[in-house]
Amino acid sequence: MNKVALITGATRGIGKQIALTLAKEGYNIVINYREENDEVNTAKGEIEAIGVECLTVKGDVSKFDECESFVKQAIEKFGQIDVLVNNAGITKDMLLMRMNKQDFEQVIDVNLIGTFNVTKNVISYMIKARTGRIINISSIVGINGNSGQTNYSASKAGIIGFTKSLAKEVASRNILVNAVAPGFIQTNMTDVLKEEVKEEIAKNIPLKRMGTAQDVANVVKFLASEDSSYITGQVLQIDGGMGI
Repeated sequence: MNKVALITGATRGIGKQIALTLAKEGYNIVINYREENDEVNTAKGEIEAIGVECLTVKGDVSKFDECESFVKQAIEKFGQIDVLVNNAGITKDMLLMRMNKQDFEQVIDVNLIGTFNVTKNVISYMIKARTGRIINISSIVGINGNSGQTNYSASKAGIIGFTKSLAKEVASRNILVNAVAPGFIQTNMTDVLKEEVKEEIAKNIPLKRMGTAQDVANVVKFLASEDSSYITGQVLQIDGGMGI
């Protein structure tokens, strides 16, 4: 029986690449998305072309009842969730002096509370099965901070604390909880940057390049596998050496 991976925010960028990478490892995939668009069907088609099943479930991770609903859909379809990847996230960058309360709260609601909402609804099934992998997507700015991103940095730092605490709670049930902290990764969000800005960013990275979504997906694949069976409560930085 194929294992099942649920990835939130998985219709594009890092989330989609994680879904495709785990599909190639033989996982059936549950893709969560917030809004109907062509990317949903495209991602589903690409995953099924690999030869596994793919269920798409709509839901806003910041809303607990919607998370409860789409997790139940996944269980009804596959009967299990072996891997949860909390990837859904947003940015609303602004200097704190100019940031309004709504923009701060919305980023926290999606990135941090969303991680709680989905995990809370999945964890009971993993505890019953006495096995599972939870992989939370944090960020290098959750470790180092970044000007203009107090909301985003706070949410990603919160995910790290959440990860470490939950890892202690569920280790006795053979559930491993880890986080990855990407640095500058080439995605739709970075594609809008001017080339000179990208070049300047690369100069400050020891490996002299931005990362790719595949770089992140490869680490998630490792954390989802049996090769990581003695690793929990950790934060793996995928940043080309930025954190050195």
